[in-house]
Amino acid sequence: MALTQANQTLLERRRKALGPAYAHFYRDPVHLVRGEGVWMWDDDGRKYLDCYNNVASVGHCHPAVVEALHTQAQRLNTHTRYLHASVVEYAEMLADIMPGDISVSNIVCTGSEANDLACQIARKVTGNTGLIILKDTYHGATTLVRELSPAIRPEPCPDYVYEIDVPDTYRGPGADDPAAFLAHHKDQIKTAIGKLQARGHGVAALLIDSIYDGPGIFAPPPSYQRELFAQVRAAGGLIIADEVQSGLCRLGDHYWGVMDSGVVPDIITMGKPMGDGHPLAVTATTPDIMKAYVDKGGEYFNTFAGNPVSAEVGKAVLRIVEQENLLSHVKETSDYLMTRLRVIADKHPIIGDLRGKGFFIALEFVRDKADKTPDGDACLTAVEWMKDNGVLVSRIGTEGNIMKIRPPLVFAKEHVDLLVETLDRALLTL
Repeated sequence: MALTQANQTLLERRRKALGPAYAHFYRDPVHLVRGEGVWMWDDDGRKYLDCYNNVASVGHCHPAVVEALHTQAQRLNTHTRYLHASVVEYAEMLADIMPGDISVSNIVCTGSEANDLACQIARKVTGNTGLIILKDTYHGATTLVRELSPAIRPEPCPDYVYEIDVPDTYRGPGADDPAAFLAHHKDQIKTAIGKLQARGHGVAALLIDSIYDGPGIFAPPPSYQRELFAQVRAAGGLIIADEVQSGLCRLGDHYWGVMDSGVVPDIITMGKPMGDGHPLAVTATTPDIMKAYVDKGGEYFNTFAGNPVSAEVGKAVLRIVEQENLLSHVKETSDYLMTRLRVIADKHPIIGDLRGKGFFIALEFVRDKADKTPDGDACLTAVEWMKDNGVLVSRIGTEGNIMKIRPPLVFAKEHVDLLVETLDRALLTL
């Protein structure tokens, strides 16, 4: 759908005022002006079903979140150098839903900051500097975590970082053989540890997702994370679970995706879904690890992080998750979503693989199911057609051939029906 003259002018103003570093979705970007629940509207009053934005975790402009923000903003907004009950209450609420001994929260503003702080803690506590990450992943945009984000890092891998293969359950080694799959990734983590030790860095941490977004949304079996956790800890490193995208009920069985594997990390990082659109993120760890960090000279302060307005927003989001039973809602609705998508995948040969968990789904487009040749052009065409017909999804992967479906947690069965019907129609146009 071509841009109107007014929006073409706005796009040109944006390019001039913001510069070329800012990208936008779609060939002709959507000018969105309003949101409510799972819906967004453009400047012409056109309505779109949002099947992509996990930022609006409990729905766009949830009234309880808006009220919490508005009420506290009228009273006071300051930083954590002063005593205030809201940030303490928020941290206590988080502790109640954390696994294991994780009960101490440092409030930050973004997932990038959460992962940056987590790496600082791991390095200080272990005395090591080496970090293990997975290929093609993304962990943020600060100087440190950009170097840990091969999805956006154009430079060679730094010496203190070692990248291991993603657990590709479609094309990767052992994809059709669980024993071979686990053996390959056991060798990967063993090699990473050996290389970092040989370089004199040792292992400070493994920074790991619960479901692997950038490379194509992979949800490996529980044995995968269990093995990696064990080897890294045996080498003296900590485990940082990046739950910025997979956390807060998104995968449908637990509050945090890492819990699906029956393991407890040393640090959990949380991001954008925690504030339902408000900049709020968290680095959570155990009392012992936080004490060791401070004892070795670590500290943390952020002028905007942990302010009373953000804390009240965070509290409102957690209350909504509990009061609206969103964990069980995600489980029930996502099971229905996968059932309907399997029918679509079986019907259309261009879909080579359907995978994911909860409200974090991938449809991989291929030219031929036998050879699995990626078809990024077809995926782009389908995504654009769906946008033009009122349903917003996106695409990822190194070949741009994976349709990403990641709706707000309040997505319901009637929304599933609209999504699937629109997808079916889009695929029929290819």
